[in-house]
Amino acid sequence: MNKIKVVLVEDSPVAINIYEKMLNSSPHIEVVGKACNGKEGFDLVSELKPDVICADLEMPVMNGFELTKQVMAYHPTPILIISNSVQKDDIDNIYEVMKAGAVDVMPKPRTASGGNTESTQKELIVKIRVLANKKVTHIPLN
Repeated sequence: MNKIKVVLVEDSPVAINIYEKMLNSSPHIEVVGKACNGKEGFDLVSELKPDVICADLEMPVMNGFELTKQVMAYHPTPILIISNSVQKDDIDNIYEVMKAGAVDVMPKPRTASGGNTESTQKELIVKIRVLANKKVTHIPLN
């Protein structure tokens, strides 16, 4: 069975390590690349052709909104946005990133403040497995 190839795009080294550990705990998923901003992430996506991309919204150089637009224009791939900016009340951010082409959003886990890491890990793995089977279409830049 082929593993689901995931690229992580996140400017926090702590967050990227947490996501990588969570995802690599699944026998079905392999993190094939990591980037600390959207520009690096876009270059990795071009090179590695992952099945799913996990990206933050707030990043230097190129943010998650722009990364999503670029990926959907040039390398359509299912994108999961994991960010503090997509809490339930961040309707505008969620709407904009979904309009740009992201398939799903997930608030950043609050593991530092005693959140439930195990349930977050399960949720993340389920989301990745579902997204890996989604077909996304090209969205031209306007």
